[in-house]
Amino acid sequence: MPEIGVIGAGVMGVGVAQNLAQCGFDVVLVDRDEEVLANARAAIARNCRMSALMGGPALDADAVLARITTAQGADAVAKSEIVIENITENWEAKRALHAELDQVCGPEVVIIANTSAIPITRIASVGAHPERVVGVHFMNPVPAKPVVELIPGVHTAPDTVRRTRELLEAMGKRAVEAKDASGFISNRVLMLTVNEAAFLVYEGVATAEAVDEVFRGCFGHPMGPLETADLIGVDTILYSVEVLYEHFADSKYRPCPLLKQMTDAGLHGRKSGRGFYTYN
Repeated sequence: MPEIGVIGAGVMGVGVAQNLAQCGFDVVLVDRDEEVLANARAAIARNCRMSALMGGPALDADAVLARITTAQGADAVAKSEIVIENITENWEAKRALHAELDQVCGPEVVIIANTSAIPITRIASVGAHPERVVGVHFMNPVPAKPVVELIPGVHTAPDTVRRTRELLEAMGKRAVEAKDASGFISNRVLMLTVNEAAFLVYEGVATAEAVDEVFRGCFGHPMGPLETADLIGVDTILYSVEVLYEHFADSKYRPCPLLKQMTDAGLHGRKSGRGFYTYN
């Protein structure tokens, strides 16, 4: 199987790297911070040990980690046939990284942008080969979610889409194709829901617990919108809503001030130990 480069060792990058490795791919997991990479390996080992207990397949953590090499710097993916970028949902950071990838990767390399809201055509415009850039919106936790959104940009080549579909199928994913518009399918709806749920708490209409209980009990959702925000990352939710607001210039996407305050305070959800809820 081809070597896959995975850039960004946060929650999404960890999930993507684990999913690839447990499906037999060799992975280069890249981040700027050595401590982040060490934490990523620990998280993958923990996830593998917990997999069967959570209803997933029984996984050999050592075998999965043996397929994952960690490295610092984007040049580590120069030999990868496909690169999946998973960094924070911030346009300036995305632009800088994709400009670097355009120099590091040969024109035959498929570059997948794992983004929840930024248009793929905008990301592809950074480099000299927009035909090899495509969007895939993976869901969290990546190994457990069977469906992804596949988003070709205006210039994405059919062969890029074909190769991406083949990779996703090998990862056990079913790709649902969407046209290139900010937020695509899931986050065009989900981010509005989470943002409005945050407004309910901000305005004192209801507690986070009450909001989530209504969604679980009345609508049958396994998780309420604010539990979901903590899982995704409150900061990631804010950045995604800001992208929607910027792209559509529509007041319905205005970010809730509570999301901004929580992000500034470091209350990012599960990954920081506290968000709308407190975690051990």
